[in-house]
Amino acid sequence: MKDILNSASIVDVRTPAEYEEGHYEGAVNVPLNELPKRIDEFKKMEPPIVVYCRSGARSEMATLILKQNGLTEIYNGGGLYDLLQLKN
Repeated sequence: MKDILNSASIVDVRTPAEYEEGHYEGAVNVPLNELPKRIDEFKKMEPPIVVYCRSGARSEMATLILKQNGLTEIYNGGGLYDLLQLKN
């Protein structure tokens, strides 16, 4: 996963309030509840795409939704702190 992060589009699927409290540098905020309406935005992103949330549960749901909509290079990055540890 660490190698993927260097070239990935990073998406935070938490709420805007959670995102504002802190997020992965360079991440775009697309809350999970908005994701089905915003699939076209993901199709325009440079793959691979790594999604993350607080614990990994919402990002797993996001990964499944995106794969069901034809995106293939999608990775569940788990929680924010998981990604931050990989960064260091």
